[in-house]
Amino acid sequence: MIRLAFLLFVVCTAFSPLSAADWGQGSGPNGSYVADGIAAKEWSVVHSKNIAWVKPLPETGQSTVVIKDGKLFYTCYEPLKSDSDLGSDIIAHCADAETGEVLWQRTIAGRHPLRLSGCFSDSTSPPAVTDGELVCFFNASGTITCFDMKGNEVWSREAMAVGRSQPFLVDGSVVYTKQTIMPKDGEFGHEHKNARREQWTQLEALDLATGKTVWTSDCGVNMGAIPMVSRLTDGRDAIALGRGGGHSPPERPLGVSVIDGRSGNTIWTLPLDRYMSTQTYPIVNDLSLIFHGPEHLWVNLSGEIVRRVSICSDVPVQRWDGKEYSLGRESLEYQPKKGRAITQQSNLLVGKYHYFRAYTKPYLGRVNIDTGKVEYLQLPVQLIREESKNDRLIWSLKDMGFVPSEMKNQNGFVVMGDKRSRTNTWGHHASPIMTVVGQHLYLPTLVGTVYCIDWNADRLDEHAILGINDLGPAGGTWTRASLSYADGKLYAHTIKELICIEAD
Repeated sequence: MIRLAFLLFVVCTAFSPLSAADWGQGSGPNGSYVADGIAAKEWSVVHSKNIAWVKPLPETGQSTVVIKDGKLFYTCYEPLKSDSDLGSDIIAHCADAETGEVLWQRTIAGRHPLRLSGCFSDSTSPPAVTDGELVCFFNASGTITCFDMKGNEVWSREAMAVGRSQPFLVDGSVVYTKQTIMPKDGEFGHEHKNARREQWTQLEALDLATGKTVWTSDCGVNMGAIPMVSRLTDGRDAIALGRGGGHSPPERPLGVSVIDGRSGNTIWTLPLDRYMSTQTYPIVNDLSLIFHGPEHLWVNLSGEIVRRVSICSDVPVQRWDGKEYSLGRESLEYQPKKGRAITQQSNLLVGKYHYFRAYTKPYLGRVNIDTGKVEYLQLPVQLIREESKNDRLIWSLKDMGFVPSEMKNQNGFVVMGDKRSRTNTWGHHASPIMTVVGQHLYLPTLVGTVYCIDWNADRLDEHAILGINDLGPAGGTWTRASLSYADGKLYAHTIKELICIEAD
């Protein structure tokens, strides 16, 4: 048996390219979406509970808020004057973390329009990256621009960062997912299966100070994969990435690779048939942890599968029967033609648990990476919270009581290019990536319901649910941004507002 329990949390959080007091990239101070600290488990924008401030935004945007030295960095589209479904020019913002007041803003033009408020991404999706001296913003419509902390432009270059990507820092370089195939009418087609190698999507590292290319990965990466930087036991920085997914991507072979974070050279490659790469990629104790179809895999530093467990066959589920929770066993539906058993980008490793959202049902799952035990917990799909009314929980994706977002900005215009954005957080879209602060795992949904889970609970049951919270009224809010954290406060970015959440 693989024994990984020892030092797991230390290994997951010890790699620290940024100050632990800040959230200088979308993946947090350690590149793992996990940070130490104490943050709120319960709050309400509707009832103004544990809310430090709420700031209206000029336009829709998706980027996770980045925090450094008391400053917030995020992006929105340029203000629109009518209902719209496409956009390309964005505005980079720097704001005061204590008040939300904008300190400076800069327009970053884009050449390739994308669908607004898409359930997979839009032009504003990639979070900024900062080292405290420079801050790099990504317009996924084709431009990367770096400023100093006063808003003076340092460099800019035309480059197409993948909308779903989460750029991060490695040794003075900012690593992002670069694509060369451009969208048509705001979306990517299915005609690129046999595209030549020069058109593959790859990781690219840019010198943060100059914007010059430091390296480009010698293997391809899928545009939906979320690579993460980890530290191997020999001291090397390593980045795991995947290939394979929808829209007939050209990168080959399908499967997973680990590359050197300082050079981009491939360390190992594991081909996997029908691989769906749209997930995050943690490495612990030199083992890559991967979801492949209905299984969870452990892969060693030679690229060999050393262990596997089913996450679909005869698994325990804590289910809601309409009155209370009860434990049962279930075999979850797996879609072999699509290769999907988990919702895209939904997995996160914290401690000895690898969490994920199920694909076909509103279940939060986890795998104990020490023992291989699999658990599921059914969650309500939406919290309906209104002034002077009792809270209501909607438990089914098909429930007539479910309230989809109106997808309207602050001015009442519909800003949506994909009707699938009006769904919830399980199934076919790129869900907000979970984040962890201390003992709290935060699970946001598209409709603005956020679950707070005790990630280290002995059992994944109803007692692990610490809070079910809102980011605004049902139907009136929407988000694809993860929560971020600094100095005891959480920050959220919705279709209409920037929100600062205080500790309990």
